[in-house]
Amino acid sequence: MGQWEPVYLETQRRGLLKAKIQAASDILNQCNLCPRNCLVDRHHGERGLCRTGDQPIVSSFSPHFGEEDPLVGRHGSGTIFFTHCNLYCIFCQNWEISHGGEGEEISVPDLSAMMLILQKRGCHNINFVTPSHQVAQILEALPLAIEGGLRVPLVYNTGGYDAVETLRLLDGVIDIYMPDFKFWDPKVAAQLSEAEDYPEVARQALKEMHRQVGDLVLDDDGVARRGLLVRHLVLPDGLAGTKEVMEFLAQEISPNTYVNVMGQYRPCGRADEHPSLRKFLTGLEHAQAQQLARQAGLTRLDHREKLFRWL
Repeated sequence: MGQWEPVYLETQRRGLLKAKIQAASDILNQCNLCPRNCLVDRHHGERGLCRTGDQPIVSSFSPHFGEEDPLVGRHGSGTIFFTHCNLYCIFCQNWEISHGGEGEEISVPDLSAMMLILQKRGCHNINFVTPSHQVAQILEALPLAIEGGLRVPLVYNTGGYDAVETLRLLDGVIDIYMPDFKFWDPKVAAQLSEAEDYPEVARQALKEMHRQVGDLVLDDDGVARRGLLVRHLVLPDGLAGTKEVMEFLAQEISPNTYVNVMGQYRPCGRADEHPSLRKFLTGLEHAQAQQLARQAGLTRLDHREKLFRWL
């Protein structure tokens, strides 16, 4: 692969980043940054469903080796775990962070410094985990990081509940989108995440993400440089609607979509409130989900070994 640089460097050179930062900041005055449309003034202490103001709130940052192989490479993915979330999944496997608020408020320069520290440690990318409600903070921190020498891809690692208007602000900023597609059925989405509109929001969000970055592109070492990588957590008893999700990806996004059909579901959080979520996913259920992906026409499936209980 020839000379490559992250897309945000060209956006900065063209003088386009400043307007994006201002637009995102303006949204926080009456916040509709995500589909919750809380309309609170986050610049003046009001908090919406994400419980976040206008400063970054971070739980942790470190090289991470548990992500997909194209992100991890040899030196890890540079994850920054943002605190809180704009979804309320009752089975969340990061419950302490998303629901419990584990983390601390930091400054925008601190966020920039985290990016540079992770790059210095050799990470192949900066991986923003649960960023949907902190897009404005990410954008504000980026010029300082660029000034400090940031030059690795930015990964937008999201639950998939993202407003298209906000994603358009990230056009020319994000190199790799890594959304979940959690649920196909609106009734299931309402029951499990308090977001009945999740399926339609996710469909439109993934289309916009793919429009911006296309299919996942790897360098000569198999490390991701740009593109879309979709995660789908298979739920017991077919709750996630795997067949329909895979057909959507193959037919309306791209048959070359890189997909991680995840088999590591385990009961967490308030999962015991739903009869299907009280149990672990079986190996057979996971194998059937992978077969559904292949039958839909998807060929770029993540192949790492998964750990789950055989029941």
